[in-house]
Amino acid sequence: MDLLPYETFMRELAEASAAVILQYFGKKHLGTEFKADESPVTVADREAERVMRELIEARFPAHGILGEEWGNTRPDAEFVWVLDPIDGTKSFITAVPLFGTLIGLLHRGKPILGCINQPVLKQLVIGNGKETTLNGEVFRVRPCPSLAQATLLTCDPLYPAKYQNGAAWGALCQKVRIVRTWGDCYGYLLVATGWADIMADPIMNPWDYLPVVPIIEGAGGKITDWHGAPVNHVHAKSIIACAPEVHVEVLRILNP
Repeated sequence: MDLLPYETFMRELAEASAAVILQYFGKKHLGTEFKADESPVTVADREAERVMRELIEARFPAHGILGEEWGNTRPDAEFVWVLDPIDGTKSFITAVPLFGTLIGLLHRGKPILGCINQPVLKQLVIGNGKETTLNGEVFRVRPCPSLAQATLLTCDPLYPAKYQNGAAWGALCQKVRIVRTWGDCYGYLLVATGWADIMADPIMNPWDYLPVVPIIEGAGGKITDWHGAPVNHVHAKSIIACAPEVHVEVLRILNP
């Protein structure tokens, strides 16, 4: 399958969403609301997704859309676009640029193309499962011979205990060199481009991880759920993305 036309269009979506998001980043009045799960949403989230959906409907009217803010359209279509306009809204509303726009493309339910766009830092990562680029340059996960040399990232330090095994998470944190909360999609960007080694999310939604799968795999990394199961579908609930050398050990520690 020739993915170049879809990749080109994905770049258009990233540019269009960035134009919206940059109007609001660093502003005090974002119309922030909190959903039932206490996650924030702003006018920027909703407007950026609306712009992308309009472009998809105009260019590929037979394609489906799975979006965080405006729901699903034709979810059983052969091709489905997955949209998370601002992944990391908690960072966004506090003027921290560790967020990004996630855009993915599914073919018959499987992720084949993914994008992380960080508009403030002007970083665009695209992966197709075989190759991952940052601003057009090919990047790979860095070698990580042991956990003792690893940098471990997550979104919220309280979530592993809330949604998985807190004691096991604590044991993993004791094994690695550095632990930081450079999370949300930016954590996956750092793993895919060789600046960190493990990104762990104990709870996820499809729009959070489906665009990331082709990026991590294209960079030579391993990505599964917290227990080692595949995540190339819409039913995963957690994510571990890391250098292949330490994947088995990470899973062993997290699942004693």
